[in-house]
Amino acid sequence: MVIVTLQRDKCIGCNYCVEMAPAQFQMSKKDGKSVLIHSQNAKGFFTLKSHDHTITEHCELAAKACPVKIITVKET
Repeated sequence: MVIVTLQRDKCIGCNYCVEMAPAQFQMSKKDGKSVLIHSQNAKGFFTLKSHDHTITEHCELAAKACPVKIITVKET
């Protein structure tokens, strides 16, 4: 399982995550911050749990590109 977490409150809206992983991230038209698609919110941490390991590489690139380091990717 792949677990991707986004701490959305600290997002600065740089769009790098969308460029690196467009299937998992999009920018909100409301506030200009990143949205982790199909995620669950728990106190400002948006988490996506997926059995699709093909998303790992793109999400890791998004995490590395994020200038505020608010994306984490874990494989279990």
